[in-house]
Amino acid sequence: MAYRISNSMRNRAGTLRRSMTEPEIMLWSRLKGRGLGQPIFRRQYVYARMIFDFYCPAARLAVEIDGSTHWDDDRRAKDEARDRWLAARRIVVLRIEAGRVYADLGDVVDTVLVSAAARIQQDDAPCGGLPSPPRPLRGAVPLSHGVGEEGGSSR
Repeated sequence: MAYRISNSMRNRAGTLRRSMTEPEIMLWSRLKGRGLGQPIFRRQYVYARMIFDFYCPAARLAVEIDGSTHWDDDRRAKDEARDRWLAARRIVVLRIEAGRVYADLGDVVDTVLVSAAARIQQDDAPCGGLPSPPRPLRGAVPLSHGVGEEGGSSR
């Protein structure tokens, strides 16, 4: 079941696409290709009231590039709560520090693509994965603990 994306979330995602950070641009330049056998990724993907830096729908894999705003204890706790909420919906979040993108882009790309391929293969295995649950209805995200807050970017 699909849910409706609010105009404010759609606009926010568009703004984030136009103002991606340098590590996001670097990674997107490698993920955006649609080569044979390569998983398809979306950038600044809206899910419920969150925006993922990158998302592979076939793998149910969200990729977040975490900059310095994710280093303090409060932000880490919010990220962990958000990741648990998503895991309950069978979405795995792969968090990558921005510095790692600068230091070894090739390894980061390999990690992302291997993670996506493994999740896709797991779901395609006989009796492997469960059917994908419906997407949550708008407003169904618990907001009391900062989970599902608007904008999932590393800004």
